[in-house]
Amino acid sequence: MKYLLWLLKAAIFFTLFAFALNNQQDATVHFFFGTQWRAPLVLVVLTAFSAGLIVGVLGMVPRWWKHRSAARQALKQAPPAKAAVPAEAAPAEMPPIHGI
Repeated sequence: MKYLLWLLKAAIFFTLFAFALNNQQDATVHFFFGTQWRAPLVLVVLTAFSAGLIVGVLGMVPRWWKHRSAARQALKQAPPAKAAVPAEAAPAEMPPIHGI
């Protein structure tokens, strides 16, 4: 499974690398008031992708804060934990599960 994931990552990398090599032409982005930006097309696409990620993350920050505060309040209102169970009476600990 680990090798399949590395193969998938390598395929994605080489696909993006080929995309970058095939799109080295200059592109012009026109902004307001006659301002323009000339850069390789790959850089324009990467900048637009990065800006979209940033806007998406910033749009989610208030909701993340709301959920964190709600979780913190729920922990404060939770009933007190039971007394500790002796080690010999505790069930065997499960091994950690490694996922993707």
